Amino acid sequence: MYKNTPHKRYHITLEFLKTHISKDKNILDLGVPNPFSEIMKSEGYMVTNTQGEDLDEDQATIKSSDAEVVTAFEIFEHLLSPYEVLKAIKADHIVVSVPLKLWFASAYRSKTDMRDRHYHEFEDWQLDWLLEKTGWTIQDSIKWTNPTKKIGIRPLLRWFTPRYYMIYATRKS
Repeated sequence: MYKNTPHKRYHITLEFLKTHISKDKNILDLGVPNPFSEIMKSEGYMVTNTQGEDLDEDQATIKSSDAEVVTAFEIFEHLLSPYEVLKAIKADHIVVSVPLKLWFASAYRSKTDMRDRHYHEFEDWQLDWLLEKTGWTIQDSIKWTNPTKKIGIRPLLRWFTPRYYMIYATRKS
């Protein structure tokens, strides 16, 4: 699909986005410009990214955005308070994906980058509850696995255990 990208994750994410979001809607993508925001642009979506500000501390870009859709692909697990970010969003549509908590693996923690850690690895019901509590109604969701070609019990379990969860939600009326 796209060179040097996580093919399965990007393919599923793009298909889910195409199913729910028309290309005439402005999108605010939480996080710095990244390979997937470039894919969205190459597919005809109008995308603006946040600029690397600490979204736990500074939601000014989110609050001032006139985007009709907010996307947050593997962002909320890095935030201490995704609740505050979700409350700050003015858009009426959101597409969110998160890695799921796996009972057989510890939360991700970079040994070299203090910012590259997961404060949360959600179970699906936790993300659902967070969205409901912040005024969103889930319209659709999908889960998928992330198999690897490594040998061992954990790699085998990754063939059968969903690793990612994505939702499309709208603001409650």
